[in-house]
Amino acid sequence: MIDRVRRRLLAASAAGVALAHAPAGLSKQASKLLRLAATRHALVGPGNPDTAVWSYNGRVPGPELRFKQGERLRIEVENVLGVDTTVHWHGVRLPNAMDGVPGVTQPPIAANGGRFVYEFDLPDAGTFWYHPHLGSPEQVARGLYGALIVEERKPPAVDRDLVWVLSDWRLDREARIVPDFVSPMDASHAGRIGNTVTLNGVIPDAFEVRAGACIRLRLVNASNARIYGLTFEGHAPWLIAFDGQPVEPRQLTGKPVVVGPAQRADLILDCRGEPGTSHRVVDGFYRQRAYELLKIRYTDARPLPKAFAPPPRLPANPVAQPDLAGAERSRIVFGGGMMGAMPSQREHKGLFWTINGRPVPEHVHHHEPLLTLARGRSYLWELVNETSWHHPIHLHGHVFKVISRGGKEAREWGDTVLLDPKNRAEIAFVADNPGDWMLHCHVLEHQATGMMALVRVA
Repeated sequence: MIDRVRRRLLAASAAGVALAHAPAGLSKQASKLLRLAATRHALVGPGNPDTAVWSYNGRVPGPELRFKQGERLRIEVENVLGVDTTVHWHGVRLPNAMDGVPGVTQPPIAANGGRFVYEFDLPDAGTFWYHPHLGSPEQVARGLYGALIVEERKPPAVDRDLVWVLSDWRLDREARIVPDFVSPMDASHAGRIGNTVTLNGVIPDAFEVRAGACIRLRLVNASNARIYGLTFEGHAPWLIAFDGQPVEPRQLTGKPVVVGPAQRADLILDCRGEPGTSHRVVDGFYRQRAYELLKIRYTDARPLPKAFAPPPRLPANPVAQPDLAGAERSRIVFGGGMMGAMPSQREHKGLFWTINGRPVPEHVHHHEPLLTLARGRSYLWELVNETSWHHPIHLHGHVFKVISRGGKEAREWGDTVLLDPKNRAEIAFVADNPGDWMLHCHVLEHQATGMMALVRVA
């Protein structure tokens, strides 16, 4: 069933117009300023109260930043909020000084007028995103996130290239954000899962398409903790990239595309429905709380006169291949949480999670590294989830190859790997980006209450 509050709020149908058009991009020729400020936003549609949010440039999600592979990003960030912040460019292989981690790579961007300039090259094509890395459980939950798209030098031919930024909100009956950030219940369990899901900042109703169209959908999970498992009824989308990295195209016939917090998935949607028909997109990851995200609604226009061909594999990004035979191996264990071996509350007040037995609070970014890696060397890590909860584990500054997950072989690249409860994965990468880099769970309440570490590449 649809969550009770979400069902009550699902009154707006104007979202179909918003979803039918890509947001205006911010390229190197356009404005180079991101301004963080409080504003109000019509999350739940006409006839309902606006919601007080935090935003980039007055928008939720923030401006869609589009560049070409190899271009240089230069963005000045101005913070007029009453709290310090930073911007982390999730999934981008960038210089350490641009990574947006306070106390490690930069000072915080001060409240009430602080500024900071981010400038770096974009070596990889793909779907990435940006968000704060300071007080992130609250700042992301209040609306601070946006998509960063780096287009291939020769992108695949499609009729539309669209971004769907998925997020959820915990709202009360007046559409106000419930300010119970990092509550012990959320932090020690699955994290802050909201009661209202939005797509590109609105509760979606319908996504209008024309029969015969070929659409690239870039899914971005900007939620604090919610995992999405989307099934496109009546369609079999092709997965062409994950976490910004190309995959061998495969058709998801009857299978959901699962996107954990911070993860992204690029799909090719072959619109073969009949004019005038509608088809549901269902999020069924949590079986007892499945709901209809939106409908794919076909217009009455005559179908486009063209045949669909399976998409070719996207060009590989220039990521170094790890030497598995010579890789140095490490075992990293994620522990704690309710129904697990939580750290002693007398010793670690308010901390519920550990990495290799050690909890690190969200505000203590600068600490002794968990591991020190030799620059240029290959590493293979076994990531072990000893808890009863999901953990999307993210490594900053690098892209890794997932060797296995849940005991099954895998050969795909990413920057975040979703660990199932009581399960494990193996990842391998070349430590070729010098600096101190965060390794943490991207369930933001887990990160804030212990599941965070530092990895040094020297």
